[in-house]
Amino acid sequence: MFYVYVIESQKNSDLYKGFTSNINNRLKEHNAGMNESTKKHRPWKLVYCEIFLDKEDAILRERYLKSGWGRGYLEKVLKNYHRNKK
Repeated sequence: MFYVYVIESQKNSDLYKGFTSNINNRLKEHNAGMNESTKKHRPWKLVYCEIFLDKEDAILRERYLKSGWGRGYLEKVLKNYHRNKK
């Protein structure tokens, strides 16, 4: 299985989107500073995840979520999460 995920920086609320075959290990790697893109914004919290059976489908979905349309989609999906966070 492959996971497309969104994590949120607990430091500055930035969102990072990615995909992996092991979501638990990947989150640990982000929080351990093993990813240059997320190292400075630790700690991270998982806020959204989708599961795929096919790697190519997961890659395409990750690309979509990083696009303008995808960012708009995530804004709608996470609307209540962000509202309840305040």
